[in-house]
Amino acid sequence: MAKIKILLAEDHIVVREGTRELIQREPDMEVIGEADDGIQAVQMAGKLRPDVVIMDIAMPNLNGIEATKQIKEKYPDTAI
Repeated sequence: MAKIKILLAEDHIVVREGTRELIQREPDMEVIGEADDGIQAVQMAGKLRPDVVIMDIAMPNLNGIEATKQIKEKYPDTAI
């Protein structure tokens, strides 16, 4: 069975690390990338093609709402 590929987009490293730890405990999920701002999240979504993006709303450079819009336009099958 294929694992669910997850991209974490969160600018606070402690929150990102804690979320990654929780996800890695699940046998059917895998964190494949981590972004610390919205621009990086959009770029990484294109490169890594995750099944799911866990998106923070308030991030520097490009907020999570705008990053979500861009990802959904380019990769509509990605869940956010």
